[in-house]
Formats: sequence, C-alpha cells, structure tokens
Amino acid sequence: MDVIVVGGGQAGLASGYHLKKNGFNFLILEASEEAAGSWPKYYDSLKLFSPAKYSSLPGMPFPSPGDRYPGRDEVVQYLKRYASHNKLPIAYHSQVKHIGRESGVFEVNTAAGESYRSRTIICATGSFSRPFIPHIDAQSDYLGRVIHSSEYLSPDSFTGQSVIVVGRGNSAVQIAMELSETAETTLAVRDQVSLVPQRILGRDLHFWLTITGVDSFWRFGKSAANASSVIDLGNYKERLHAGHPVQKQMFTAFYPEGVVWSDGSREEADNVIFATGFRSNLEYLRGLGGLDPNGVPVQKEGISSSVPGLYFVGLNGQRSFASATIRGVGADAKYVVKQIGRSLKGN
Repeated sequence: MDVIVVGGGQAGLASGYHLKKNGFNFLILEASEEAAGSWPKYYDSLKLFSPAKYSSLPGMPFPSPGDRYPGRDEVVQYLKRYASHNKLPIAYHSQVKHIGRESGVFEVNTAAGESYRSRTIICATGSFSRPFIPHIDAQSDYLGRVIHSSEYLSPDSFTGQSVIVVGRGNSAVQIAMELSETAETTLAVRDQVSLVPQRILGRDLHFWLTITGVDSFWRFGKSAANASSVIDLGNYKERLHAGHPVQKQMFTAFYPEGVVWSDGSREEADNVIFATGFRSNLEYLRGLGGLDPNGVPVQKEGISSSVPGLYFVGLNGQRSFASATIRGVGADAKYVVKQIGRSLKGN
C-alpha cells in the first residue's frame, strides 16, 4: 500500500476521500463493524454544536436544513453513507495492535492476526477514544456509581437521585443541564463555567468563526482548542445563575457516601460522572517511538517529528480550533495527504 489509515471514523473517512481523489493505493482499518467512529457511543441527546451547513466532510454536504443542529443518530447515518457513497476501501473488525517499521516500510498487525505493509501511515483514531478519569483521593472507598461521560446515555436511570458531574466543558454542562431536570445535580468545577452565545446578531457562532478566519488560524486554534468555553445552547446562563445545576469548587476526596468539598464539607451523592475528556489512544505506536512518555504524538500539524512516513489526522488542536470536529477534519486531511504526496514523490 501507499497508505494505511488506522481508524474509520470522521478523521479516517476524510483522509480516505482525499487519498482516493489523489489516486493513492490505500486501505482504512476500522476496529468496529461500521464507519462511524465514537459517535454511536455518545449520549442520546447529543447534538452537533455547529449547524448542518458547517458540519460536512469533504465532497458530501450534510443532508439536513442548513441551520439545524443534527443529532447523534443523524451523524452516525451520515458517516456510514459517506463511506458507502465514496466507495472507500475499509476493512472492518480490524483493530490495530502494533505497527513496526523496517527499511522504510511499515508493518501493521491487527488483533485478528492480519498483517499489512505500507509506505506511510495515517493515524486517525482521533481524540475521543480513551476516556480519562483523574485520580481522586479515596475513590476506592466510595460506594456510589462512578462513570465517565462516555458511558452516559440518558437521564432515565438517574431520576430522583443525586448526581455530581465533574467538568466545565460542553459535554459536562450539557449533561448536567439535562440531569438537573429530574435529579439533584451539582457541577464540580475548578473554575466557573464560561459561556459563549450560540447565536450572535442572529447568526450562529460558527458563521463568525468562519468569516473572521479564527476557525482556521493555526496559532489561535492550537490554544483555543484547549479552552473551556461552553456554547450556550439555550438558557444556560439563567439556569446556572439560579442553581440548576449548582456549581461548586471541585471536591478533593471521596468518602463512602459521597465527596469532600474543598472547604472540608461533605455531601452525599448517589452518582459521580466524570466529563473530564479523553486521551489519545495510540498505544500501537509505542514501539515506533512516535509518542512521548505520556502517550501523546510527537508531531507538528499532523506530521510526525520522529518517525518518517507517520502522519496524524483528527487530533485536538492539530492545525486549528476545529481540527477534531466533523467540520474541521477535512482541511487537516487534505493538508496531510498533500504532504504524503510530496514525500512519496521525493522517494
């Protein structure tokens, strides 16, 4: 192969589109049975934070009125149709376990015992595949339920209970808002939630990001991608001010019935949901030397700084504020495929 793409979600599909368009011999390896990435695992009420007209992969508009905010299941169907429409070569049930490199050629081994050889690799397993839960003192003593937001689906099983949601990003706030309708909900934060309006002067936020160039300005995007401002999807400001949900400074420890807040007070809680993000899931690169000691790719703009022929698409803040999103991943895929073309021609 010229290229093997690891991952068949939005990053892998966008990469496949540009690889096919440029005539490369390639294969996409996808661990699951469908080309939908992490989307099928997200909570039921999740909607895209950008309208449909800003939420398409290259070459195929999202099939929805432009100003709508498509839901999770719509995104899943769109991604599956995208793979089929573009006739992308995808090997399903192909979880990559190890990648080695010898004499300039990569060897990719899967959990099923398959082996592939390629001149270059695009890692497109994204930024949302390995849930992260920080270590909190005495967590093992806690008798309630502890889950990551990736396990949360709906408020149904929390009705009438007490829930603490940890985090101040979009997912944390959206989940806490939803839970506060039927459960006693507290949002545990290190700093107060910072809100940005979804619509400004009658236009969606993403309209302004696009026309000002902020959405794709690399230096701004790198820092903004790690910011914690939350898009106000409705009356979030009023609800937070009214204490629905309550915000409290992050707790410092657990005890069997609940948590210990930073002021030393204790509060009983039936559930704790950590909406604390994800870490890169790239352990299959460990033997290549493509990761730092924390498992983070050593790269710049999607090009490995330590392994020739190794590339990335879909990393958070890779080249812009939108890099890890369905609306932004296409531009990064195009850039990376262009660099691959230059590299292979040079060889």
